[in-house]
Amino acid sequence: MIISLEIQNYAIIEELHVNLDKGLNIITGETGAGKSILLGALGLIMGKRADTKVLYHQDRKCIVEARFDVKSYDLKGYFEANDLDYETELIIRREISPAGKSRAFVNDTPVTLSILQELTKSLVDMHQQFDTLDIHSAKWQMEVLDSLGGNAKLLASYQTEYKEYKAAEKRLKSLEEAAANALKELDYITFQFTELDEAALEYDEQESKEQLLNRLAGTEDIQRVASSAHFAIDESEQSIVNQLQSISQDLDNIKELDPKLSESYERVLSSLEELRDVAAVLQDVNESVEHDPNLAQETQDRLDLIYRLQKKHQVLTIEELLTIQTDLHTKISSQQKMDGEINEIASKMHTLEKSLKATAAKLSTKRKKTAKSFAKDVENSLATLSMEHAKIEARLSDSDQLTSTGLDKVEYYFSANKGGTLGALKNVASGGEISRLTLVIKSLVASSMALPTLIFDEIDTGVSGEVANRMAEIISKLAEKHQVMSITHSPQIAAKANHHYFVYKHETDTRTITNIKLLTADDRIIEIAKMLSGNPPSEAAVANAKELIGK
Repeated sequence: MIISLEIQNYAIIEELHVNLDKGLNIITGETGAGKSILLGALGLIMGKRADTKVLYHQDRKCIVEARFDVKSYDLKGYFEANDLDYETELIIRREISPAGKSRAFVNDTPVTLSILQELTKSLVDMHQQFDTLDIHSAKWQMEVLDSLGGNAKLLASYQTEYKEYKAAEKRLKSLEEAAANALKELDYITFQFTELDEAALEYDEQESKEQLLNRLAGTEDIQRVASSAHFAIDESEQSIVNQLQSISQDLDNIKELDPKLSESYERVLSSLEELRDVAAVLQDVNESVEHDPNLAQETQDRLDLIYRLQKKHQVLTIEELLTIQTDLHTKISSQQKMDGEINEIASKMHTLEKSLKATAAKLSTKRKKTAKSFAKDVENSLATLSMEHAKIEARLSDSDQLTSTGLDKVEYYFSANKGGTLGALKNVASGGEISRLTLVIKSLVASSMALPTLIFDEIDTGVSGEVANRMAEIISKLAEKHQVMSITHSPQIAAKANHHYFVYKHETDTRTITNIKLLTADDRIIEIAKMLSGNPPSEAAVANAKELIGK
């Protein structure tokens, strides 16, 4: 509900403040006084674009601020989703600078126009003579049928599952795209992994294999040198061992003659024993080392494989190759896991789709039943507004795809004339016919559908007499449960006001300025009398005005 509207420096309004209330708020005034300018200012609050042409003083900024009571609206989730502070009293402000820059605020937090437009859809429903967006909207047409059919609980259950279904669909699409991209590389990744896996690499084998190959490559040299050294030390006639034995015998004979000779003798014996050990080791090496070309080739082949893999993967160690092998295995496992998740989500979607179609079928049955009673009720109401021959149908057709409202498509077909062919509402109804039709439909759903503040701008154009009385009754009934604002020239509608505001203008030396005031009970009688007969009003008009208000 709109609590108040404050306007500064807008069009022919220098400064204006108006408090609004529950029920029917009527706005009247002379032609050109600025009644519709109020709606223009409210349009800024609803996110409509503006430029510096709206500035009353070109050197000052324009400010339009509206306060709303939103405690009965389910808006907390929207505020949280858009990182806005939630209060039950909402303040929306628009500012237009002399340079043309526009800014919007929700509870003092800057917001974009798109957020403002989305938010105010729940707060204000402005209907002007040629503003027929709602009634032409298939979404709104479906909401009307669901509201009248009492489908809220069933539809809420459907939409909860539908959100889950769409989330699963989005996840499935993402996984399938990722899987398709991964599949292009999977064969190559699998080949690389298999190659490394079959190589059965071990962390420390490269160094040991290189040492073995070096040893195998030197087998002939080992045998040649070991054999030659063994022969020189212990095998030849003039071997070192034989020479040392001869020397030791000679020293043994004279060692007692000098202590130094005795020491030399002992050292020769020690050297002799050491050389005999060396000779034995060399003989053992010579006999144990065997030239094995097969082992050498096998070792070389293994090292060649290791070197090739390192070069291919641009690394230097087996440890790095094993890390790559692990990474490749992870990628293959991820692909397999992804395939499993895809199958799982696809199965879940199949189950959800089955459930959604069953619920959609129930909704469709109820909507078709509601469509018949809806048409009858609308036609009866239109007949009271001098549209006795008007016909309307809410035509439902099947959709190929699940939507947020089920499997139904809806479009209203209409004819205003007797015997006329029904055509799509958007193509056949005039502005006046749309105005009456909109009023009738909104009055039908007023008790079952959450409606924001309803604003009617001269919806009574071209209507008078008994039709105006009927229209006044409909608007008055709407206002019993909803805040309604109506700019009107109809005394019948004005007489139904719970709060009657009068827009007037006065001239200064240089400009025309618009103001607004809330009329007292006596002021209302005079204003409605003027609407009936002119200014000044006749006594009969005053009496008639009292009678209208009394009714």
